[in-house]
Amino acid sequence: MNRILAAAVEVLGVCAASNLRCCVIGGLAVQRWGEPRLTRDVDVTVLCEFGDEERVTDLLLARLGARRDDARAFAVRARVVLARASNGVPVDAALGAVPFEQRAVARATDHPYPGGAVLRTCSAEDLAVMKAFAGRPQDWVDLTGIAMRQGPLLDRVQIRAELAPLLALKETPEDLDRLEAILDEHA
Repeated sequence: MNRILAAAVEVLGVCAASNLRCCVIGGLAVQRWGEPRLTRDVDVTVLCEFGDEERVTDLLLARLGARRDDARAFAVRARVVLARASNGVPVDAALGAVPFEQRAVARATDHPYPGGAVLRTCSAEDLAVMKAFAGRPQDWVDLTGIAMRQGPLLDRVQIRAELAPLLALKETPEDLDRLEAILDEHA
């Protein structure tokens, strides 16, 4: 098992031991649903009610190394725990609380990876929502790969229903049209 997968297994184990519900997102989820690409870290969403940031951060940092001196304060402020697995792989644990994140974790399923790793990853639809919402150049590349591999299997109604209100909050509703064009091209 490679270092990234081993780190992801460790992170999911830490969450399970701490009774924290979570799922893998980011590059490892792209490997499941889109065009595989290299990733240097493990990205997860860990459910954490608003106001519970300190407790959840402490649970994670007790078992994972911190990547910065003020990791706890940063996590409480930004709702992202910047940690490091025991093998040195960076871990970004987003503390999720909004209804979409709760639904994404609930919809996550286990998937086998090479070397015997089994990771609970978000669905292809939820990954598409996360990528379109983030909207960075690599996210649009990843979205094209997801559309190419999943095409007509994607639940576009679900994607629209989840993404439209998030983009309205971000004031970038035009990104829904951009995603629709990518999905249409690969339907």
